[in-house]
Amino acid sequence: MIYILFHLIFVMMLGYYLILNLQWYNYRFIRIVLHHHNPYMHIFLFLTPLFAYYALREYVWALDILYGAALYLWQRKLDKKLVFTSRVKRFFLILAFITLFLDAVAFFKFNLSLLPTLLPLVLALLISNLLEKMLFMGYKNEAKKRLEEIDPLIVAVTASYGKTSIKNFIYQLVKDDFNAYKTPRSVNTLAGILKDINEKLPKECGLYIVEAGARQRGDIAQISSFLNPHYAVVAKVGEQHLEYFKTLQNIILTKLELIKSNRLKKAFIWDGIDIKPRDEFIKFGKNIKNIKANLDGVKFDMDIDGRLHSFKAPILGDFNALNIAAAILVAKELGIELEEIKKRVAKLKSIEHRLQKIEAGGKTIIDDSFNGNLEGMIASYELVKDYKGRKIVVTPGIMESTDEANEKLAKKIDEVFDMVVITGKINREILSKNISKPKIILDDKEKLQDVLAKNTKAGDLILFSNDAPAYM
Repeated sequence: MIYILFHLIFVMMLGYYLILNLQWYNYRFIRIVLHHHNPYMHIFLFLTPLFAYYALREYVWALDILYGAALYLWQRKLDKKLVFTSRVKRFFLILAFITLFLDAVAFFKFNLSLLPTLLPLVLALLISNLLEKMLFMGYKNEAKKRLEEIDPLIVAVTASYGKTSIKNFIYQLVKDDFNAYKTPRSVNTLAGILKDINEKLPKECGLYIVEAGARQRGDIAQISSFLNPHYAVVAKVGEQHLEYFKTLQNIILTKLELIKSNRLKKAFIWDGIDIKPRDEFIKFGKNIKNIKANLDGVKFDMDIDGRLHSFKAPILGDFNALNIAAAILVAKELGIELEEIKKRVAKLKSIEHRLQKIEAGGKTIIDDSFNGNLEGMIASYELVKDYKGRKIVVTPGIMESTDEANEKLAKKIDEVFDMVVITGKINREILSKNISKPKIILDDKEKLQDVLAKNTKAGDLILFSNDAPAYM
């Protein structure tokens, strides 16, 4: 019985590693196998312990101690730790039950040396996925019923980058005229939207603003089919998540799934997307003129109905002119007067971690850690390049993109900044090779605060440009 207990602990630790990785990658097993950002972790923290058990199973108690210590030390450095959601708790319960059941069968029918280890994980994963699909259908039906009862106008937003900002800008422009509600943070999957509707969507909501994201073809089609939005925004599309979609055309087609709504009134589409014109399509992008951005905000002119209108917002980054323009068009379509929109644009609040300006200890800190695309990151560098003091950038480079994009980024960093702190492992080599300015390679993100305290002083500007979880 003691041997079975040690075996259970060992299987549960393997299960901990498995479910944590699945949680990181939205519970898609194929992604942790084929698209993991640090596949060597699988060798050291899953395969090696598994093979060690089969070779030394009579010493499973010792393996428990060694493996437990390795997992503990590894997870201590993670900034995205396991969240014990209901799904995770169900997985552990299923895994424990299956392991004990199979151990009992092995004990009475065979012998202790044949206790299965990989089989409980496989069965628990299959049963867990089946159970979650059944529960998901229940959640979906519940959310559908609730949405039909509340019956709000729905605005859905998608883009390769900028969708969270557009969602928040729309909300700020229209919230005083509607009982508006938006999906929280960066919630943009169907599962996240269903959870939001079931748990948080107010009964008195008159306008629901939803962000739609995707990792593969069909993801946004599912969201659009469920929501049937009245208004859609398809903003700028680029080579974000190219490793999943393979081609830019696939990304464009996926984003355009949003306009397949049975009750679509208007769709606001970035004019970089080639699409056959329809009466309900309104293009935007080229109608934005004279963009000027500095550390106080952004100014631009916008052609609306043949007239040029000027807007000014305390939002950093010239690329945000496009995001604000999309929000302006939605607000105007919803009946808000342009002069009132101008006043509200002038009071827009920046989105947390998106070119958020902070003054601390005499240093100017620009938190742009949620900006992870080439164009947006370079735009932030242009924004700070004329700063008179010393400039330091902290970045892992561009995640889920190409080597060419990271080369361009590195060359721009070398042009603008005086010092670079490189975090993350994926782009470390390519950034180091293309940056000649003083560099600090940071292996442990927990030491970042100490590194900056030692290497920066009052008067410096520090730009946090993109971020990557510790496992990357």
